[in-house]
Amino acid sequence: MTVEVSRDFGFKVVCPGPDFAMLAKAVLSLGLWLQFAAGQNTPERGPQPSTSNSEGDLLFLLDSSGSVSYYEFSRVKEFMWDLVQPFTFGPRDVQTSIIHISTTPTMEFPFDRYLSSGTLQQAIRNTQQLMGDTNTGKALSYAKEKFFSDEAGARPDVPKVLVWVTDGFSTDDISEPMQLLKDMGVTVFIVSTGRGNYLELSAAASQPPEKHLHFVDVDDLPIITKELRDAILDVIQANRLHAVDITSSSFRLMWPKLLSQETGYYTLEYAPLDDLARKRTKQVSGAHTSLMLSNLAPETTYEVALIPESNVHYFPPQTTRVTTLPEETSPAQVLISESGPYSFHVSWAPTLDSVIGYQILYGPLPGNSVKLLEVDGEHNSTVVENLAPNTTYLVTVTAVYKSGKEKSLSAKACTQEEGSKVRHLRFEDMGPNTLKASWDSADGKVLGYRVRCRRQTGPSSVISVSPQIRSVVLTDLASGTTNKVCVKPMYKNQPGKRLCRMVHMQPDAQGYKHRQRA
Repeated sequence: MTVEVSRDFGFKVVCPGPDFAMLAKAVLSLGLWLQFAAGQNTPERGPQPSTSNSEGDLLFLLDSSGSVSYYEFSRVKEFMWDLVQPFTFGPRDVQTSIIHISTTPTMEFPFDRYLSSGTLQQAIRNTQQLMGDTNTGKALSYAKEKFFSDEAGARPDVPKVLVWVTDGFSTDDISEPMQLLKDMGVTVFIVSTGRGNYLELSAAASQPPEKHLHFVDVDDLPIITKELRDAILDVIQANRLHAVDITSSSFRLMWPKLLSQETGYYTLEYAPLDDLARKRTKQVSGAHTSLMLSNLAPETTYEVALIPESNVHYFPPQTTRVTTLPEETSPAQVLISESGPYSFHVSWAPTLDSVIGYQILYGPLPGNSVKLLEVDGEHNSTVVENLAPNTTYLVTVTAVYKSGKEKSLSAKACTQEEGSKVRHLRFEDMGPNTLKASWDSADGKVLGYRVRCRRQTGPSSVISVSPQIRSVVLTDLASGTTNKVCVKPMYKNQPGKRLCRMVHMQPDAQGYKHRQRA
């Protein structure tokens, strides 16, 4: 059964039928196929924690030579944008640039030119392939100059990351200029979309190679996007205060080791950005490099400052801004399934740590009789039993929070007719390629019967008959074939359970054979 619900307890209900599971699976598969067809760079679901707590200069070394096809070049540009899309750009955040590998290396734009997602995305889209030779070594030497150049918009004392996307071919030596870059503190990631030499590329990438080197087909670049982005974040977050494990009410602050137990302590100050007067302060020893902040307001941006108090050296304060996620509520959806004459299954989502238990109220419609079931907060489903057949029920699931708050959501459920299944489906030979299917009546107020014949060869057919008729003649059943015949009673609220038989037509004049198929 499917239930569409709203926060104000409105609902639309479709009572269950025996084909519901198959239909739901088909709809889900279609939805996933459409999502894939729309593009492989589908955004991740759900609220994404902010990456504004990152700072670094990110340089793409882009193979723009004639050894790369136009299609491959376009796919790599899409990959570059997908990779950096969640970052926040600015003079205190992430800056990025592109250097072309060609006969002569060229910088597409300096690090500090595009400081917003929109302008950077357009700049990447507008990047044109230069063709020419694949002089990667020359491009690496050029990159070493630009990585530390004020003229190129690079910043001192921020992490430097190089992402080299290559088809694995270079016309000059790369080992010496690459080693110079790494000696200057640049972290090197390599993405090979061709048949590059593993030993050469693993030596060129930062260590360990399993974290910094990827071999992938150009059409499969989206597969590595998140893994590579997370690895880049490990580099550009490591040297400054940042937040992880962000929820609607908490986050964990992490910072580099600056002090020790003997040399000082840290003072942490934090307050909502729109109400800095509500500043709170915590102190931890110099041995700490993380602290969990809890009891925070959902969907709120906090200004956080880390002040190292050292009796040996002066360390400047570090600041960051962290936005908590929207508050999750439960139940957000209610599902009724496995409906029978005397019971149905109720489930809900999500399950939250802040919920201590659930109350399930249910009663027939219309009517004033209500019963209560209680379920602990660790479970998200239960079975409601001892119900009346062919009855509509109102079901309300209420979450009881540790804070004392309660949230409710309602849905309708329908029990099935008692004995809502035909019995004793049988067949009679009526001549060549023809059978008569007969059955005993189903219980309850039947509105009619639906007979479906799935032929092994030839089209399927569906015949609907009135409740007084309990037999049909099936034709065009080819000899030597096995055919499936199903009879389903129809009721006012929902169809009943179908009864099916497999019927085999003998290839000679011996008639037919049939056997039951669940």
